[in-house]
Amino acid sequence: MRIPRPIRRLSLPTVLALAAGCASSPPPGRVYVVDRPPPPRYELVPVAPGPRYVWVPGRWQRAGNGWAWASGRYIAPPSRYRGWTPGAWYHGRRGWYYVEGHWQ
Repeated sequence: MRIPRPIRRLSLPTVLALAAGCASSPPPGRVYVVDRPPPPRYELVPVAPGPRYVWVPGRWQRAGNGWAWASGRYIAPPSRYRGWTPGAWYHGRRGWYYVEGHWQ
């Protein structure tokens, strides 16, 4: 395939910027899927490795055309945070999307 001469004169960053403007994309960090995620799995929560650790439950994530379970884990909170708000799946006009958990 031959690239037209005017296009060949553009720099790579310019070509990439033009190409990125051609596609409609979701909000930053948000990926939509068509099918609903499976119901959450029940996990046996092990003993915390320390007094300040918080259990972050597992969740379903996309893996190719299917779903894969990401097991829960303990995490230590950063200083000055009170609690953990778990992530959750939501349904919008474009399909299902996941909002990551965060510290409050």
